[in-house]
Amino acid sequence: MRKLKIYITLFIVFVMLGCHNKTQATHEKTAADILGNPKYLAMSYGGYRENTRDVQPTVPELKEDMKILSAMGIKVLRTYNVHLDQAANLLKAIHELKVADPNFEMYVMLGAWIDCKNAFNSANSEPDHNQESERNAVEIETAVRLTKAYPDIVKIIAVGNEAMVKWATSYYVQPGVILKWVNHLQDLKQSGELPSDLWITSSDNFASWGGGDAEYHTEDLNKLIKAVDYISMHTYPMHDTHYHPVFWGVEENEADLNDVEKIDASMARAKTYAISQYDSVYNYMTSLGVKKPIHIGETGWASKSNALYGDTGSKATDEYKEALYYKSMREWTNENGMSCFFFEAFDEQWKDANNLLGSENHFGLINLQGEAKYALWDLVDQGVFKGLTRNGKPITKTFRGDIEALMKTVTVPPIKH
Repeated sequence: MRKLKIYITLFIVFVMLGCHNKTQATHEKTAADILGNPKYLAMSYGGYRENTRDVQPTVPELKEDMKILSAMGIKVLRTYNVHLDQAANLLKAIHELKVADPNFEMYVMLGAWIDCKNAFNSANSEPDHNQESERNAVEIETAVRLTKAYPDIVKIIAVGNEAMVKWATSYYVQPGVILKWVNHLQDLKQSGELPSDLWITSSDNFASWGGGDAEYHTEDLNKLIKAVDYISMHTYPMHDTHYHPVFWGVEENEADLNDVEKIDASMARAKTYAISQYDSVYNYMTSLGVKKPIHIGETGWASKSNALYGDTGSKATDEYKEALYYKSMREWTNENGMSCFFFEAFDEQWKDANNLLGSENHFGLINLQGEAKYALWDLVDQGVFKGLTRNGKPITKTFRGDIEALMKTVTVPPIKH
């Protein structure tokens, strides 16, 4: 009888432990759980293979990409437009992967595109930055519908992508438009129509978040900062190697360094420059008495350019510099409990369809031939891509893994004057 009692007790313990482990395994992750968690690396994602978005990636193609990204440790993706088929198909692809493998994890930050009336000179009319497009409501409705359909995958909705920054002259809106839709989504959370732990933000340039000129410091922006669940901030030092090269180039005291050391020093300053933009947003936010997370919603470094950033320009773009920037931004954000939605996973050629060598086509960490750029060579060596393909091609190294061949394409930044 005593042995029977012991067996029964042990059985109960095992059952309780099993239930506890099952509860832990099925605990649904929230935005608060994944953002800033180095075990949940983030990435900006577009799966377009062709030179036009009229050709949408298929569900099998999206699944192929999800397996590659998962192998890299990426578990949070950012999209940009919910009205295109890719957004719904991406969620479907992730759902099917989860059904096939309950341990598969991938979460999504849905981006709802927001723009002004007559954006991109529609109907031959000038953009009206003081009124919003009628399509904005449809975009928000679509984001809500997809979030309801896939609440286990969609953890964040971003209202607008660089929609407030004033250099986006074709489409930018005033902060009050973003505030209106953020408040709308927050109300849907309060009413129970959307999950209460869904996070709402807007993904925009650091200047738009108060880190730039005083013209951005409006009352509506201040209200927006208080309304979002966190700030999703963009920073692009690469672009400022041309537009604002205060940090870029070889310093006088670096003249005796070898070429690699000169490049490394310039790239270290690029990282410091990005951090300074984060600090400017943080300082503005706290000046309002607000304390909430700031994550990097977008940053990246192109590996090729035939114009402003290439060999005839600021000499900023190549795979070596891209790798330095990628790794340094990952280190900084991981160490400081921030997410970094690095731009981007794969090269896309629709962004500058008329110029194949344009920088916008070369921000990916994997090119259109399925080759991992220098930033990911170590992952190829580790075998994380073994058995995985993109468009039927295995993931191999660019330059066939020849570092000397790669370095021949790397240029030293100009001497600062």
